[in-house]
Amino acid sequence: MSIDFFIFGIMPYVALTVLVVGSIARYERDPFTWKSSSSQLLRRKQLMLGSVLFHVGIIVVFFGHLVGLFTPIWVLDAIGVSYGFKQLMAIVVGGIAGVVALIGASMLLHRRLTDPRIRQTSSFADIGILALIWLQLLVGLGTIFLSMSHLDGGEMVRFMTWAQSVMGLQLNAWLEVANVHALFKFHIFLGLLIVILFPFTRLVHMLSAPVRFLWRPGYQVVRSRRQTTLPARPDTAPTAKAHATRPVAGGIAKPAE
Repeated sequence: MSIDFFIFGIMPYVALTVLVVGSIARYERDPFTWKSSSSQLLRRKQLMLGSVLFHVGIIVVFFGHLVGLFTPIWVLDAIGVSYGFKQLMAIVVGGIAGVVALIGASMLLHRRLTDPRIRQTSSFADIGILALIWLQLLVGLGTIFLSMSHLDGGEMVRFMTWAQSVMGLQLNAWLEVANVHALFKFHIFLGLLIVILFPFTRLVHMLSAPVRFLWRPGYQVVRSRRQTTLPARPDTAPTAKAHATRPVAGGIAKPAE
């Protein structure tokens, strides 16, 4: 058992299992903790700017990795996209999005660490997962300099083959990336670690993005902590009728008939 076999051969399946089982268990066991625990009331200006930069950048980075790793290689060949062009696009787009996300994450992390009020309302998991994502973004930007030394796209194809082989349950998939640079290995390790920690942190709110409000605006689903149902309210119509009044001449109100 080598470290490469553990990271690239075993850890992906552990991460996916914990992600699915852990998310379901948390939703069933502690549904009221399924939230991002916003601290918007404290230093709102820095939160808004940092949050927008972080979320925009991280969304582009996430879907860029998702599409880049799991697009079948034969699709690139069929549409005539060269490996070198795909590698260059990944460097440019991923680099810009990574810098934007890193700036936003730095602002959010600085806000949580330096403001005593926000620090008091932040859990260890809140700060820890944000710091881990910050480190992952920094390492990811560092891999760009390695990627620039092989713009033919050959290294990128190796990672694509590995990712798609893992999803295809090919046990020897780890051999595809066993000899890559250590910084790439650390980047993948951190990514899988974040996936493992996902169900136990505030990141779970990503799975419940309010997309349904796009076609049903104006409504918010609210869950009550009450364990028992309230008794039926008595009919208030007679009471309301008894106290109703009607205006009469002279400005004196008398009970309505």
